[in-house]
Amino acid sequence: MNGQVAHPYCSEATLWIYRDTMSTSVAVYRNIYTEDRFRQTFGTEAKPNGKARLRETLSKPCRCSRETCLHLLKERVPIFSWLPKYRLRKWILGDTVAGLTVGILHIPQGMAFALLTSVAPIYGLYTSFFPVVLYMLFGTGRHVSTGTFAVVSLMTGSVVEQLVPTPPAQNSSSTEAAELEAQRIGVASAIAFLSGVMMLCMFGLQLGFLSTYLSEPIVKAFTSAAAFHVTISQLQSMLGLRLPRYTGTFSLFKTLASVLENLPHTNLAELLISLLCLAVLIPIKEVNTHFRQRLRTPIPVEILTVIIATAVAYTTSLDSTYDVQIVGHIPAGFPRPRLPALQTVPDIAGDTVAITFVGYAVSVSLAMIYADKHGYSIHPNQELLAHGISNTVSSLFTCFPSSATLATTNILESAGGYTQLSGLFTSLVVLVVLLLIGPLFYFLPKAVLACINVTSLRQMFLQFQDLPDLWRVSRIDFMVWLVTWLSVVVLNVDLGLAIGVVFSMMTVVCRTQRAGCSVLGRASNTEIYRPIDNHNKVIQHH
Repeated sequence: MNGQVAHPYCSEATLWIYRDTMSTSVAVYRNIYTEDRFRQTFGTEAKPNGKARLRETLSKPCRCSRETCLHLLKERVPIFSWLPKYRLRKWILGDTVAGLTVGILHIPQGMAFALLTSVAPIYGLYTSFFPVVLYMLFGTGRHVSTGTFAVVSLMTGSVVEQLVPTPPAQNSSSTEAAELEAQRIGVASAIAFLSGVMMLCMFGLQLGFLSTYLSEPIVKAFTSAAAFHVTISQLQSMLGLRLPRYTGTFSLFKTLASVLENLPHTNLAELLISLLCLAVLIPIKEVNTHFRQRLRTPIPVEILTVIIATAVAYTTSLDSTYDVQIVGHIPAGFPRPRLPALQTVPDIAGDTVAITFVGYAVSVSLAMIYADKHGYSIHPNQELLAHGISNTVSSLFTCFPSSATLATTNILESAGGYTQLSGLFTSLVVLVVLLLIGPLFYFLPKAVLACINVTSLRQMFLQFQDLPDLWRVSRIDFMVWLVTWLSVVVLNVDLGLAIGVVFSMMTVVCRTQRAGCSVLGRASNTEIYRPIDNHNKVIQHH
């Protein structure tokens, strides 16, 4: 045969290449092995006997070396991994500016979200300090800002109101009020403790993948609907009404009906304060959004509003002259460690499951978004450990549940933060307020905090803009969004979330069941195969 070339490395198998002037063909011959012949030719792996195999299995986890310990330490406490590689000259300015900016924002938001949790504002400051420090040590998200989150605070507040409802009489003594406040924060801390324990158990079982059950349409619809609950719940504080807080199904409509019924009793001074605050907060927040690229740091309009409102209320004695509700005493210093109200665990277990999933899903979603944007990776199971430790340890210092927050995370990234070290500067700002400045906010009107709550939900309301694109991309995901949103608004936050998850899983089941089998045919003179039901000119080969 003309042009035959024998492969130099072929022994039993033979490979021939045929060349001619028009074409090239390759013929490959390989030996065929049965399982028995393969074992005879190449041997089998020697397996230890039963006792040796058992000894090997038991001793493997016990093996430890210096390198293994260091690797495990860096993996479980990531600060030991990234801090030695920290680029001081390149990153320190960005982390400092971003951390200080977020710390200033944490002060008014922490106090405002404490009202959603039905506890005193000081506990919001505690929740803005301890989780920040702990996540800096254990978290993997470089641009994640943790602390108080409106949706988680609202869900926690609903449980607190169920177990420790507001008494109808407003003229209770200071001793009774202090006891009521201690009971409320005890329940809120117990929720944080149980939520942290659940996350730690999920970490031990490597269940970080469970966050995938809360898909993007569910999370966006849930947070958008929860924003309506937050807004309606703050109307009474903005109008100066003393109304009970409703919980359970149809709570949004019950609260709205109660507010409309009591409109004639509106405190005009608090209404004026609310209108002025909204007139200042909304435009400046729009300026911060539209000129985000030009502004080195956003205008700290929340803390400026708090300072000015406190000064005006102090100089004009709004609380005594016009019966304006104020924050009241804010103690200076650190809280003493104490156990939460663990006797309430059986009553809060069901609601805490929903709070845990929401907090973790939002935190991991935000971490993944900014990790993809900046080209690094996070570890969902390590995030479970970080948030689990944050909630468990913080609960011992009278904190309520925490998670990553939308507004502060966005500001942290846009202000130029690089690493978790920005959390150090954030916690320092809150620490100064806790030790020195906190008591100065005694005369701060609660209407101002309510306005900060409402305006902080801007991003959640803007999610309605994504609906036309979602309809064009996937109508099934659009239906998941709509069902979840309606369920949360009409029924309740936790029940609506459960309905949204179940409906989303049902759509997945329906889509997989509808997927049938199609017979493929080949298009002539090609290697392309298509279903014969859709293409009548393809040829079916038997």
